[in-house]
Amino acid sequence: MVPMVKVEEKLYQNRYIVDESRPHIQIKDADVCKSCEKQACTFCCPAACYSKNELGSVTLATDGCLECGTCRVVCQDKGNIAWDYPRGGYGISYKFG
Repeated sequence: MVPMVKVEEKLYQNRYIVDESRPHIQIKDADVCKSCEKQACTFCCPAACYSKNELGSVTLATDGCLECGTCRVVCQDKGNIAWDYPRGGYGISYKFG
């Protein structure tokens, strides 16, 4: 029998180099997030980079971002995510391919 490995354990194996001078993802307008009924980014992001704060808005922490683009897709109707690839040498480095 093959042992079960949790997603969190696999994500922990990846390496992420943060580009503090130029984040590759930004929330354009926090007020738009407050008016968003679904706030789908808070539960669709596989790396849990988005969270709902006590004020009802969304907080973004790009550390550990998988660069999958899910946030762009789920926020497409609001268009409130500014997303670009990280500069060379920064971002995710997958251990498992």
